[in-house]
Amino acid sequence: MDLQLKEKVVFVTGGGKGIGSGITLALAREGAIPIVLSRSAILPEFKEKLEALTKDYEFIQIDLNETDKIQPIVDDMAKRRGSIYGIVNNAGANDNKDLETTSWRDFEKSLHENLTHYYALVHAAVPYLKDSRGSILNISSKTALTGQGKTSAYAAAKGAILALTREWAAALAKDHVRSNAIVVSECWTPLYANWIKTFDDPEARKKVIADKIPFEHRFTSIEEIADMAVFLLSPLSSHTTAQWVFVDGGYVHLDRALS
Repeated sequence: MDLQLKEKVVFVTGGGKGIGSGITLALAREGAIPIVLSRSAILPEFKEKLEALTKDYEFIQIDLNETDKIQPIVDDMAKRRGSIYGIVNNAGANDNKDLETTSWRDFEKSLHENLTHYYALVHAAVPYLKDSRGSILNISSKTALTGQGKTSAYAAAKGAILALTREWAAALAKDHVRSNAIVVSECWTPLYANWIKTFDDPEARKKVIADKIPFEHRFTSIEEIADMAVFLLSPLSSHTTAQWVFVDGGYVHLDRALS
């Protein structure tokens, strides 16, 4: 299926690792031009995979917490590339800033690290998105809706991301710019795999979690998130906006005691 993304310029934050890398590779397969913003240097294995699909991409190393650097990058890209079609806000990390032990200062710091750059990147790109009738995709988390009990700051940021998704859909509807979000639950990423290894019996812990996922009792793959991401970005989802899309095997909405 042709998703009509050929030669469309799409920013992907955190696009060199985990879910972000999957989205970057999926965009490249569709002929889009991924612009990866990443705090870490490009990994050789990721570069090899990406360049097997396309040579037309850019990788910009930036700490998105240095928010004032975002606007010049966006303006330069629009000038050199001629247009910007899409934004994938993906970068962030669950830092486990809980209610009882986190000061308000650390809470605000976590919000900045997980939320502010989502706003800053879209704010910087708005005029270009209007020109291209483009698309915004925000990556959020189940914690915004289910809670987790130990991560107040991250949950607050991810909840705000869902609210901004609908606010931007409302604000930009007249300009033919769409805004959607994917809500991630239990996705098997390298970071998740490393977390599982911290348990005394990693395989047992992995099974306990997988058994709670109603559909097929398995983790969501990076590729499954990426496939939905490129569809939501694409013109083929041309009348889809303000949606929170759950690629999670029914984790959030289905009774986990089904079996």
